Amino acid sequence: MPLPRIFGRGKTDAPPTSQDDDRSSAESDAAEREADLETEPETAAHTTWRERAERIIPTGASTGSKRAASLYGDADADLPTHFASARGAVLTDTDGTEYLDCTMALGAVALGYREPRVTEAVVQAATQGNVSALSSWREVELAERLHAIIPCAERVLFMKTGAEAAAAAVRLARTYTAREQVIACGYFGWHDWCSDSAGVPASVRRTVDWVPFDEIGALDLAAAAAASSLAAIVLEPVIEHLPSVEWLQRAREICDAVGAALIFDELKTGFRVAPGGYQDVCGVTPDLAVFGKALANGYPLAAVVGRDALMSVASETWISSTLASESTALAAALAVLDWHEEADICATLAETGREMRAAVDRAIAASGVGGVSTEGIDQMWLMRWRDPALESFFVAEAARNGVLFKRGAYNFAAIAHDESALRDIEAAASAALVAVREHS
Repeated sequence: MPLPRIFGRGKTDAPPTSQDDDRSSAESDAAEREADLETEPETAAHTTWRERAERIIPTGASTGSKRAASLYGDADADLPTHFASARGAVLTDTDGTEYLDCTMALGAVALGYREPRVTEAVVQAATQGNVSALSSWREVELAERLHAIIPCAERVLFMKTGAEAAAAAVRLARTYTAREQVIACGYFGWHDWCSDSAGVPASVRRTVDWVPFDEIGALDLAAAAAASSLAAIVLEPVIEHLPSVEWLQRAREICDAVGAALIFDELKTGFRVAPGGYQDVCGVTPDLAVFGKALANGYPLAAVVGRDALMSVASETWISSTLASESTALAAALAVLDWHEEADICATLAETGREMRAAVDRAIAASGVGGVSTEGIDQMWLMRWRDPALESFFVAEAARNGVLFKRGAYNFAAIAHDESALRDIEAAASAALVAVREHS
């Protein structure tokens, strides 16, 4: 059965077992809000956090999607760029203003910010010492549990970021096949192997052939060009829309025919569409896959999983991360897996996402604004705007009305998006769309 939305938008108490338990103490909530305010950072007089960030941090934020320009486009500078605290589906900025979050840390959080059981597990791990000269025992336990959940996971290797995990998977495939060429479709981070940004050698760029999503013909052409030099086909199995099963099956057939590795990037789909990733839904099993984001509910952890034959070549190359077995993120992931064993988290995410989209669809219809629609799958949906300038204007106006939407893909459902949150989403979207209509 799907899990009811029980976390609340900003509660930190344990999940209720009855209606009485669901009523959190007003005194407790007030104390928590006071504690948050006491720990909010102080900004220098007449200087905003955005201004301070842009003076000292290249581009203003270490995460590209959290740059002011990425968040709001060319919108005015009075919009939030830094948070002081977060709980449930609500974050509080450095001015003490609360916002309902529909981005959920770029999909890294599916249960809710500061989820009690995850937080308790993290604190316990931290108090025991989060790193040492030896690996944490939690590394072994989590690897065993992922082996039981993910179809291709005969072996498991932990990293800290999704980009790091994707690079490791490609390194394994190239080592196993003794080949270099890769066919790719999706976004895999900033590392050289998958980037055409400045600073990446042309020789590295030539080792990757990019193909459009869900186009079998393009996949066949790329495979024919690579021929016997093909090391891997690396795919995001879901990019805004579900693929045809035939596309994924064709990728599997090509890899089998030439001895290449099929790699799925399940960073967004794992523990959101299904605990075992989209491979558990579509029935096409890759040789390697990478997981992260919702796996640890916002704590830094990624996993490379795959068939024993490919994973075993890790001993023939060099893949290592100093904090890969750091205990707090592993503890967070174990707590997340506990939730997935006890309730149908993914079904609830789908239901909640469907209701979030419906709320925005109602706002669009009521406003009469054209050139905008909701698309994608319910767990990770997006607003498609014909005019990017109007999209930026909408996102800015929605923020001024207390709701943070993602500019571009994706908005992510979380268990913490309760009925009150859904009402606020519709109200903010309605107000922002009315502003768009008057602005146009």
